[in-house]
Amino acid sequence: MRTEEMNAGDEAAGETENSKSSPQGTQRGTGEGGGKVLLATFSRPPEAKGEDVNASIVIAAEPVSAYPGLTEAAQYLGPLREVAVAQGFSEDEDPYEIAIGPKTLVRSDFRKDVGSRVMHQSSLILLVKGYAVSITVIGGTEDEVEGLVDGLSFAGK
Repeated sequence: MRTEEMNAGDEAAGETENSKSSPQGTQRGTGEGGGKVLLATFSRPPEAKGEDVNASIVIAAEPVSAYPGLTEAAQYLGPLREVAVAQGFSEDEDPYEIAIGPKTLVRSDFRKDVGSRVMHQSSLILLVKGYAVSITVIGGTEDEVEGLVDGLSFAGK
């Protein structure tokens, strides 16, 4: 678990850079109007080298007010796509809605060649209580990503 460590790094970066928040758990400027990593979990510590892709889940929230006119989760995919493409990912297919329990999220799938491996990423977005919440899942295979997404659940309303 690296959640506190990631937010501490973001806060330090925000002190030296006055940059706008960005989706996918890569927020900077965690002050007013900035995003926060709510949970970051990895199959091994991020610094540990490995032969396979380090499967991970990052849940982040960013105020909807950071994006004037944002009223639907699908609208958040534009900024999310920009960040993913800037990191070398390409979109696998058009975004689509996915129901998980009582919630409907918008999902976009990406892939990136990393040497002889392929990194798969799925980002699921929902708007809740004035925040755009992104759940980003990364794995070395589509099956690994699907297994992590299948493990997500929402209780209540």
